[in-house]
Amino acid sequence: MKFSARRWLVLVAAGLALAGCGSNDSAKSSTSFSGEAAPAQPQQGSGSAKDSAGSSQGQPGQQGKAAGVPVGQAGVQDRKLVKTAKLSLAASDVPAIVDSVRQVAVGAGGYTGQERSDKHSATVSLAVPSDKLDTTLADLSKLGEVTSREQSTQDVTEQVVDVESRIATQKASVERVRALLGKANSVGEITSVEAELTTREAELESMQRRQQALAGSVAMSTISVSVSQKGTPPAKPEERSGFFGGLANGWDAFLTFGGGVLTVLGALGPFLLFLGVPAFALVWWLRKRRPARVPATPEPLPAE
Repeated sequence: MKFSARRWLVLVAAGLALAGCGSNDSAKSSTSFSGEAAPAQPQQGSGSAKDSAGSSQGQPGQQGKAAGVPVGQAGVQDRKLVKTAKLSLAASDVPAIVDSVRQVAVGAGGYTGQERSDKHSATVSLAVPSDKLDTTLADLSKLGEVTSREQSTQDVTEQVVDVESRIATQKASVERVRALLGKANSVGEITSVEAELTTREAELESMQRRQQALAGSVAMSTISVSVSQKGTPPAKPEERSGFFGGLANGWDAFLTFGGGVLTVLGALGPFLLFLGVPAFALVWWLRKRRPARVPATPEPLPAE
């Protein structure tokens, strides 16, 4: 029995040793397997990164849109500008220069507007296409000596966009009211809907006229040309002499004096109104409260 027990102990120890070796081998094998499989994940990651890089490189248009002008904002070429200019010329023959100014305006595809002229000067208003404004100013500057030149630009892009948006909204509103008019049954409903439709159509027409005015201001530029004669002597004051001259001077002095008196009375009027009326009422009230005087009765004469 002792030998068998010792034998069993040896067998158990050998079994435990074999079990420990087997666990170490399995751990090594699992480690080596994981070490071989691990590199496959970075390859997949790099592949996906390349795919994403390739897809991002394959869409340059989207990148350009992201880096371009924000949505809803007009670019430089889409701005709506109203341009105006003023030009002053000096020439020896004013009527001839005015005729040349008209010809330049017509040649540029524009037209002349308001004109004012006298013996020594003239003023002409021109309307020319906005894209030919600079060329027209250069042609006008060649007609005489330029004494002054001004040019201004007003940006009306926001006004144009706002009017277009309002028109679109108002059109939709008019269509809705028209649909309601088709569904109206009674005379009262028809009258009420027609009145509302008339009001909204009038507002729509007003907005459309505003849009047309803005479009015309953007399409056509205004130029104000002033032409004066070279060496024009200053106007001399009119001299008055003799009886009639003295009479005219006296009449002017009388009118000046009368105007000054009326000016003073006009300035005192509010004070007289707000102070004089209460003063008059106060005086009237005091006179009313004063007791009436009893007339003295004459003493009777002694009887004789």
